[in-house]
Amino acid sequence: MNQHTAEGVFQDLKKLSSSEQMRFFAILGRQAVQSTQDNFSHEEVFGHLANDEFTSAEAAEYLDVSMSTFRRYVSSGKLRATSEMGRNQLFATKDLKAFKRSLREVKGG
Repeated sequence: MNQHTAEGVFQDLKKLSSSEQMRFFAILGRQAVQSTQDNFSHEEVFGHLANDEFTSAEAAEYLDVSMSTFRRYVSSGKLRATSEMGRNQLFATKDLKAFKRSLREVKGG
């Protein structure tokens, strides 16, 4: 039987992307407040990200593609950055969500 330690869980948490860390704490906070509710809506978990932007690395992770595949999407014009911060391009959540939906449709799932 595998036993989890608080330190081990914390180390695993640090390996998650920042968006997944925020999702974890949103779920944890909601559980603490409403311990009787087990199911969360998409809006409850991700609503705070509706007007947010993702870095290229976060966007690739969200789309579940490699960085090289993500770069090909950008260079081919399938995805466009909505803003830039220094040398980093940022991508709107709504655009990524729509693109991810289109990828699922192409795959038939």
